Amino acid sequence: MWEASSSHTGVDAPPSFSLASSYFFWRPQATWGPDAEWTQYETNSLDFKVGADGTVFATRELNIPSEQVAFTVTARERQTAEQWDAMVRLLVAQTSSPHSGHKKEKTMALDPSQTPKDTLLPWPQHQSPSGLRRQKRDWVIPPINVPENSRGPFPQQLVRIRSDKDNDIPIRYSITGVGADQPPMEVFSIDSMSGRMYVTRPMDREERASYHLRAHAVDMNGNKVENPIDLYIYVIDMNDNRPEFINQVYNGSVDEGSKPGTYVMTVTANDADDSTTANGMVRYRIVTQTPQSPSQNMFTINSETGDIVTVAAGLDREKVQQYTVIVQATDMEGNLNYGLSNTATAIISVTDVNDNPPEFTTSTFAGEVPENRVETVVANLTVMDRDQPHSPNWNAVYRIISGDPSGHFSIHTDPVTNEGMVTVVKAVDYELNRAFMLTVMVSNQAPLASGIQMSFQSTAGVTISVTDVNEAPYFPSNHKLIRLEEGVPTGTTLTTFSAVDPDRFMQQAVRYSKLSDPANWLHINTSNGQITTAAVLDRESLYTKNNVYEATFLAADNGIPPASGTGTLQIYLIDINDNAPQLLPKEAQICERPGLNAINITAADADMDPNIGPYVFELPFIPTTVRKNWTITRLNGDYAQLSLRILYLEAGVYDVPIIVTDSGNPPLSNTSIIKVKVCPCDENGDCTTIGAVAAAGLGTGAIVAILICIVILLTMVLLFVVWMKRREKERHTKQLLIDPEDDVRDNILKYDEEGGGEEDQDYDLSQLQQPEAMEHVLSKAPGVRRVDERPVGAEPQYPVRPVVPHPGDIGDFINEGLRAADNDPTAPPYDSLLVFDYEGSGSTAGSVSSLNSSSSGDQDYDYLNDWGPRFKKLADMYGGGEED
Repeated sequence: MWEASSSHTGVDAPPSFSLASSYFFWRPQATWGPDAEWTQYETNSLDFKVGADGTVFATRELNIPSEQVAFTVTARERQTAEQWDAMVRLLVAQTSSPHSGHKKEKTMALDPSQTPKDTLLPWPQHQSPSGLRRQKRDWVIPPINVPENSRGPFPQQLVRIRSDKDNDIPIRYSITGVGADQPPMEVFSIDSMSGRMYVTRPMDREERASYHLRAHAVDMNGNKVENPIDLYIYVIDMNDNRPEFINQVYNGSVDEGSKPGTYVMTVTANDADDSTTANGMVRYRIVTQTPQSPSQNMFTINSETGDIVTVAAGLDREKVQQYTVIVQATDMEGNLNYGLSNTATAIISVTDVNDNPPEFTTSTFAGEVPENRVETVVANLTVMDRDQPHSPNWNAVYRIISGDPSGHFSIHTDPVTNEGMVTVVKAVDYELNRAFMLTVMVSNQAPLASGIQMSFQSTAGVTISVTDVNEAPYFPSNHKLIRLEEGVPTGTTLTTFSAVDPDRFMQQAVRYSKLSDPANWLHINTSNGQITTAAVLDRESLYTKNNVYEATFLAADNGIPPASGTGTLQIYLIDINDNAPQLLPKEAQICERPGLNAINITAADADMDPNIGPYVFELPFIPTTVRKNWTITRLNGDYAQLSLRILYLEAGVYDVPIIVTDSGNPPLSNTSIIKVKVCPCDENGDCTTIGAVAAAGLGTGAIVAILICIVILLTMVLLFVVWMKRREKERHTKQLLIDPEDDVRDNILKYDEEGGGEEDQDYDLSQLQQPEAMEHVLSKAPGVRRVDERPVGAEPQYPVRPVVPHPGDIGDFINEGLRAADNDPTAPPYDSLLVFDYEGSGSTAGSVSSLNSSSSGDQDYDYLNDWGPRFKKLADMYGGGEED
């Protein structure tokens, strides 16, 4: 079985070929192709040749060594020199031979009667004259090429397929696959009777470049007549797409001063057409360049790759910082007549290189600085650099190369102005250096480009003058330490603490004074700084720390302005034995019987070794009872024990004197008193509670007296509480006697006072004498009445006041009461006593005593109810008595 596949390197589609040999032949089967008389055929195999009519034949009888033989057939058109290549693969089928001398035979045959557009399906087997049976073979249809964007008319016939059995029986043809019965549907169709296959609409290679269909042949009953054959349809590309740049604007850069051939950037355009044909082969060219300086052709582009490179020298960022290049991409291998084109913009920035050294604007600079001043800018150095500002090629770096061996100055660069700021980092002294001559060099952060030399203007001189100022005097030895014994007498000269004035060229006097003397022990001579004692120096003083006493002194000159310096004098005080030891502890406790416990005693001395222990503890001879009752036992150099000498000592508190002597030279002694509480003890040697009280000096009678006092005090407190409770109950009962209807609001009624003088009782009492005359009461203004009389008319209704009255409401209420009282001539003062037991004269009721002593039983007291709540209680009381 033979299979042919072809590839096309020209514009038109490749032709089909027929193969012939001593056993078979193959003729071209194409609906189009080059004219045979204008076509030349060649093969790359010595075993096969192609005739002028396109017939492929074997040049000799071949013994096929393998199952497949492949070779290439090339067709060239003589006029246009276009070329087509086709790969031919020979597949060999092996059959067994019935003769003993032949096991296998390689045989093949092709139908010599095949016509254009007809592809014969497998031939039936038949007997060869030699008796051998040829094996059934299948046709492989060469690829069908269809140009895209065809204008029709449609449907347009592509090829005709037929079976050699259609002469015997009717056969129906059909196709299946993508483009037939699969999406996209019905792109191809076939005439079921004739086998002609058509394309139904224009093709688009960019949408789909190829189709794979299968052709089927069945009889009228649907029975398969032939095996399906594969149909490969390729869409031939047309130049219907322009090249498209990936970006419309490309950005690139190139260093200034670059040599010709330096790579800059790459631009890329893609063409949707077939890249294996001229339709998709893109070529590039530069259309314009802006600006055209220093040359109009500073750049060139590789027509195939799109690489832009420099083609001329002279790139200078200081002159031209950016170029704009218009690039055109054209397909058809750049043929401007037939190809489609598109353009893009390439922006090329010329990057800076350090090809300009910095240069000082002047060869000398000057500055001035006061002495002893640091972190001060004394001069600004200016430079000029034509490189790109604020880049390493522009940033200046300053360096002092001579004139400052001690390192008094440094130069910092201002990041904004690029100026050099000469700064004092180490104080200068006018008395040592009155001026400095510096040599400064400037460079860039980045090194100079290759071939660029430093300019002589990159070096400059800086003159810095130092001005004299009044400097403060200073103490050469600060802090000054001296050593002496404590206790030196007043007026003793200790040392001379003098200061030095650094201003040697100024005639100035220095005066001394004390700045800090915590204990006020020292005195300084204001002229020469001599230190003397003003009091006795004591090492044990609170002002001494670690045996050292510190005082600070001030030295001031008389310059303009005056300047002063301080110095500290440290006095190390050597200890002397000037403090007697003190006994410890001051109080102790011991049992009344010896042997149970003892008191450990020691001493404290404010002095230092060797003026402290070991100590000597002893009892005085006077009074004699001390040595009689007590004894001291030495434990070591610092401790001893005090214990009872006698067998029993009555409980109590005893003052025991003890003499303590230190080991100083000379030694000092001190008699200290220790208060010892003697008490009865338990078996553990601890004082009992009763014993502790007894030891405090209280007897049994005193303890009983204290307990009795405590009981009496508690009884008095209890009686006081009971009395307070009873008084509270009486007060509550007295409040219940007041009639709830009696309005006591805003009034204080006191009934347990004697009344005022005559001025307080200057009012009319006639109303008590004639209670039935009530006309004036009826004529009173409503809303205000006296609390000691009952209104005859209806009870007035007072306005309801809020729970939290407004201050204005209270004021209005008081003013209204004042006006009513002022207009009532019979109303007594509110601050006077209301007297209810005045009998008067001519009263129809008589006195209260007469009521009690009257013998008549028909007296009526009901009228007392009209006099108010208080008289109502009297009426009830006496009225009830009559009935009883």
